[in-house]
Amino acid sequence: MQTLKGPGIFLAQFLGENPPFDNLESICQWAQKIGFRGVQIPTWATSYFDLQLAAESKDYAQEIKGIVNSYGLEVTELSTHLQGQLVAVHPVYDDQFDGFAPEKYHKNPKARTEWAVEQVKYAAKASQHMGLDAVATFSGALLWHTVYPWPQRPTGLVETGFNELAKRWLPILNVYEDHGIDLCYEIHPGEDLHDGVSYERFLEKVNNHARACLLYDPSHFVLQAMDYLSYIDYYHERIKMFHVKDAEFNPTGKQGVYGGYSNWIDRAGRFRSLGDGQVDFKSIFSKLAAYDYKGWAVMEWECALKHPEDGAIEGAKFIADHIIHVTDKAFDDFASTGSDEAYNRKLIGLG
Repeated sequence: MQTLKGPGIFLAQFLGENPPFDNLESICQWAQKIGFRGVQIPTWATSYFDLQLAAESKDYAQEIKGIVNSYGLEVTELSTHLQGQLVAVHPVYDDQFDGFAPEKYHKNPKARTEWAVEQVKYAAKASQHMGLDAVATFSGALLWHTVYPWPQRPTGLVETGFNELAKRWLPILNVYEDHGIDLCYEIHPGEDLHDGVSYERFLEKVNNHARACLLYDPSHFVLQAMDYLSYIDYYHERIKMFHVKDAEFNPTGKQGVYGGYSNWIDRAGRFRSLGDGQVDFKSIFSKLAAYDYKGWAVMEWECALKHPEDGAIEGAKFIADHIIHVTDKAFDDFASTGSDEAYNRKLIGLG
């Protein structure tokens, strides 16, 4: 077994215009000061990180890594969540998702998709240049508007949708194979890959591609009323990244999973700061340790109530306290009587 690495922090929710959140150097200094050991870098934040340049220049990629290392931190992974979302967008969401791409691609879905695909491919090469193992992303969605089967779905619709999704992602996955990097889909409502069944549909379509891996975030399963612990049992071999995020689900006689179009603070299911929700992290960290998860435990902070800086300070300690320093010996070794093949054979009546 191997002890999980951490605590790390996903920087996406903390980027801002004011110090210490306005540049990579100062945000790293802040993160290290409050107890983090790693940072997960969102690659769409061009003022912090030039993804294309990191893909094309190993010197630049190593420079970024050096900046992070100089503050006593490591780069845990790169994130392409927003670009991955744009690999597959149903037209009804075009206007809402245009903001994820540079303005020159707005109102031009074809060009926007081409840009997004190129971006996700860049992340494979950039990660190789930085000595990383995995990249985070979203799958995008062509079928999400049909997630509830009313009106009745036409026969073959789901098959057609996943065929197209696989057609878009398979060439990207092949690039990741070429560079030795795992591409980790965050299983998330709003994406076509939003639970285990949908992930398995996709996996079948991409021929069980070795690089089609998973980012495990239990908060999204709480909000779907799923068993997030048995999920680890099913998919631990594919789980290569871990977002430590809390959530709560408190259904009432008025609302449940769908939330009645309420905002986050009024929904039955909502994200919470670490330790304030319902996720059983002791069991999660135990399972990941038992399955020899080799990656980072990275805090993704989202909460409808608590201030983000308080959530970060508390979150660093929360993760550190939950990481299990795995044992290198059995607890009952003190009672060992020793063994050899002859003795073992005697004990089963063969000696």
